[in-house]
Amino acid sequence: MAKNLLIVESPAKAKTINKYLGKDFQVLASYGHVRDLKPKEGAVDTEHGFAMAYEIIERNEKHVDAIAKAAKLADDIYLATDLDREGEAISWHISEILKERGLTKGKQLHRVVFSEITPKAIKAAVAAPRQLSHDLVDAQQARRALDYLVGFNLSPVLWRKVQRGLSAGRVQSPALRMIVEREEEIEAFKAREYWTIEAQLKHAEGDFAARLSRLNGKKFEQFDLTSEADAHAARDALKQAARGRLTVSEVSSKERKRRPAAPFTTSTLQQEAARKLGFTTSRTMKVAQGLYEGVALGSEGNVGLITYMRTDSTMLGEDAVAELRQLIARDFGGHALPDAPQVYKTKSKNAQEAHEAIRPTSAMHTPKSVAAFLNDDQRKLYELIWKRTVACQMIHATLNTVTVEFAVRDVAGGDAAFRSSGTTVVDPGFLAVYEEGRDQKNAEDDDEGRRLPRLAVDEQVPLHDIVADQHFTEPPPRYSEASLVKALEEYGIGRPSTYASIIQVLQNREYVFLDSRRFKPTDVGRAVSKFLTQHFSRYVDYDFTARLEDELDAVSRGEEAWVPLMQRFWQPFKQQVEEKTESVDRSEATGARELGSDPKTGKPVSVRLGRFGPYAAIGTKDDADKPTFASLRPGQSMHTITLAEALELFKLPRQLGSAPNGEEVSVAIGRFGPFVKQGGTYASLKPEDDPYTIELPRALQIVQEKLEMLANRLILDFGNGVQVLNGRYGAYITDGEKNARIPKEQEPKELTEAQCLELLAAAPARKPGRFGKKGATKKAAAKKAAPAKKTAVKKAASKKVAAKKTPAKKTAAKKTATKKAAAKRPATSKTGA
Repeated sequence: MAKNLLIVESPAKAKTINKYLGKDFQVLASYGHVRDLKPKEGAVDTEHGFAMAYEIIERNEKHVDAIAKAAKLADDIYLATDLDREGEAISWHISEILKERGLTKGKQLHRVVFSEITPKAIKAAVAAPRQLSHDLVDAQQARRALDYLVGFNLSPVLWRKVQRGLSAGRVQSPALRMIVEREEEIEAFKAREYWTIEAQLKHAEGDFAARLSRLNGKKFEQFDLTSEADAHAARDALKQAARGRLTVSEVSSKERKRRPAAPFTTSTLQQEAARKLGFTTSRTMKVAQGLYEGVALGSEGNVGLITYMRTDSTMLGEDAVAELRQLIARDFGGHALPDAPQVYKTKSKNAQEAHEAIRPTSAMHTPKSVAAFLNDDQRKLYELIWKRTVACQMIHATLNTVTVEFAVRDVAGGDAAFRSSGTTVVDPGFLAVYEEGRDQKNAEDDDEGRRLPRLAVDEQVPLHDIVADQHFTEPPPRYSEASLVKALEEYGIGRPSTYASIIQVLQNREYVFLDSRRFKPTDVGRAVSKFLTQHFSRYVDYDFTARLEDELDAVSRGEEAWVPLMQRFWQPFKQQVEEKTESVDRSEATGARELGSDPKTGKPVSVRLGRFGPYAAIGTKDDADKPTFASLRPGQSMHTITLAEALELFKLPRQLGSAPNGEEVSVAIGRFGPFVKQGGTYASLKPEDDPYTIELPRALQIVQEKLEMLANRLILDFGNGVQVLNGRYGAYITDGEKNARIPKEQEPKELTEAQCLELLAAAPARKPGRFGKKGATKKAAAKKAAPAKKTAVKKAASKKVAAKKTPAKKTAAKKTATKKAAAKRPATSKTGA
């Protein structure tokens, strides 16, 4: 039996580490967090020092039990969870659970941290353990308590004022505000027309172009020409003055150096993977986690390929730099090495959460040498990390920019000039390995790679043409994943390890969606953001959120206590929640807009947000007749829809005529989109069908396809609710409440009723869907349980009567309940849990 127990977070990491420590160690995984706040109101006791009531996460109970069993037999326990706040908190939770179960008496409890999973790093960490950092634990608990209090108190306000089922988050809400404000900027943007003039020149070494840089004796600016007439007049005057050629008036050459980008932090890795690989932030972190925990490299076994991927440090260790310089000299030559290692200053004020930047654990594991052992995503991300790390220790790139100016004299209004630039690489330096991506190109990017012919002052260059081009200013671009992460970091909202979850939560809640890899807010997202910005402005304020993050960082450094921080936040927040719950009108909160009047009835036409999304209404609830409603179509927004577009919505439902069997056929839009109805049969329209223009023959075809699909759907029916059906992903078994997969080797038509019942019994319960399946299941269950419930109620009533007669028994029961509650209550500690 192993003398020592070492606990990590993931089984993959456990597998990699296990081979490094030998038979004296047993390595087990916690599978992430082991405890969390009880999912009910009051889990953070704001009246008693923000004491937090935890419970073991149900899915991880078996892993906790396995750790407890091993801890009982071990001499020493090593807590080796990740080296950030989350990891420190997991170690603390494990230690608290073991203490509560009396499994730490007479044992040493060690905290060990490492930023890479290599034999050297693991053995060094185990040889030099430390105590748990209560400062880091306090910071994580404060963060968790803040998020809990915001969610549990602000979300119900959103339910009452905006829409049921919504939620607000402490850091997600400012991020949503950024996306919404950018959308409002785009909608408010007024495009401006402007014209540019370009000379197209011929040369034996290659044709090239030159932009107008001076006009009428002064520098030519973007908005100097704002109309077609002025642009064409200037072009014609320039053509006439040039007389078929331009004369070189000046040639200048400037050499500049470009330094390599710093090695990756979590934020810059997410940005660059989004730009270059098209990865989402969550995909990047998932792949990086796998590379960090270990990949099987043939005879080498499991090897951790990169250092810890949650970091805001750009520092590299001495050993890593020495190895990088050795590799650069070997593969790129001594001239590619700077005289001294490149040092990068970390921008973050709190970059103590990890020791190094994200880098390969060994630069000698080149992308080519490990490619065969990696999947496609791992290969791409590892190559990106390896190249960036190698490049950061290489010599700067030397670029030479040549600028040529062509003077045009005797132009009406004064002299003019054209300018052309080209940049060539004198010494590629680090560019031989890697070049950082950019979200938007600038003028320098256009010049790079363009090579001008050799030209001399007074040389005359034949002119092919002078052209005037029309342009319009463009609104600011919507945020991509890369630019949103960059903005979050610049504003100080969240921390690198939270960016992926912030973005994921916004998408999961359907507050935003990606359109051509750019974030657009939904109407629900805009309503939430508008409500929070107007009525809880302090809590979605960028500066306030950033200051709060700084205070949490101060807690993690031991510079500030966490309970006073919580008190400063909680009192004004609670007061504002109570005030706004009473004072805010729901129609104001949902962002309702009046568009105008209906020409037929004269009633007001408005758009607002309802339970199932945005809709238009003709009339109000105060009218004698009920108002009429119509859902907005996909792609329409209540913030941009016009009166004419809203009135079009009321042309549905449309009566198309009758089917051959006499049933009425109509088309309308429902909760799940446009559909055709024939009698009692409903069939969704295809994406190419428009409910406003579809005709009867096409509608009948869609219904017929639906009927044929339904006819072919049933494979077996046992008459007791159990059926074998054809589904979207193949045949399956259902009893209406649960679905079961059919084994691959089993022919669906040959299944027996007994086999189906057995497979249904083993199948997991159906997950609740978006639109109330959970409620339907609960109703069905409640119906089944009704008789039993009645009996239980009767029994409970009898017990109450009996209890009234025996006060002594009641007192004893009360004491027992108090004892049980005390036993369940988590032990208090420095962190207040």
